[in-house]
Amino acid sequence: MNRRHDTAPSAPPRPAAPFGRALCAMVTPFTEEGALDLDGAGRLAARLVADGCDGLVLSGTTGESPTTTDEEKAALVGAVREAVGAGVPLVAGVGTADTRHTVELALAAEKAGADGLLVAAPYYSRPPQDALEAHFREVADATGLPLALYDIPGRTGVRIAPETLIRLAAHPRVVAVKDCAYDPMGTQKVLAATELAYYAGCEEQILPLYALGGAGFVSTVANAAPGPLRAVLDAFDAGDTAGAAGWQRRALPLIDLMMASGLPGTVTAKALLNALSLPSGPVRAPLLPASPEVTGTLVRAHRALTAPAGRAAAG
Repeated sequence: MNRRHDTAPSAPPRPAAPFGRALCAMVTPFTEEGALDLDGAGRLAARLVADGCDGLVLSGTTGESPTTTDEEKAALVGAVREAVGAGVPLVAGVGTADTRHTVELALAAEKAGADGLLVAAPYYSRPPQDALEAHFREVADATGLPLALYDIPGRTGVRIAPETLIRLAAHPRVVAVKDCAYDPMGTQKVLAATELAYYAGCEEQILPLYALGGAGFVSTVANAAPGPLRAVLDAFDAGDTAGAAGWQRRALPLIDLMMASGLPGTVTAKALLNALSLPSGPVRAPLLPASPEVTGTLVRAHRALTAPAGRAAAG
């Protein structure tokens, strides 16, 4: 005989969001000549915060970290800190293929005013799990800043295994994960076993991960549309799960164009920001700019997502 369950299990407590819920993986603006545009970075950062971002991730993949110098990375943190003030969490990307270099960048980011560090697995050399764990522990021990570990095997070539994340969660400065592993089972195992704050690094997973107890998102798409993405979280927190799903679905066309079109998110984000007359500038080689046709498609999708009629329909 089937037994009816009249009461649903209570939702698990949501881990604290150490860097806020809605984070933008910010582009790094350059001048038309290709130099670092610190004034533009400050203006873009202030705009993103005003439009709903709780915090900013600087010098991540979207921020073109492979082609910015160590000095540029530190200067970027300082300029954005000055623009947004002390109350906005700034997370500095410091991941490299070299533990020594990663530690140097971590120390420089701390000195420049960062509030946290985003540390990807070392890429290309594909270290085994014990070496990965040692790498993250050395970086975590080097500064007083909290770490978000970046699990993105599609770029680094190596997965941070759930068992490794569970062990690293015991370190007092390992507090979060940016999740781009596309492994819902592994993610849920870590969520169940630790208090790590999980941030969706892939925008199509914002609502599913948040519903499972995630902390929020770190988003490239938020460079151009922070409000609609934050609305997913706000609606869910208000108990409006249908509204949250509506916002997630409504954002999908822009997410698809920016993140799954075959072009890097940096390219599509900068194309859209330039078209919207927001600070951005060119990409650095080896990246190439988006074509006018791609840019036009991005602008139309952005207009459909952010138009007042579209915002009302999402609710």
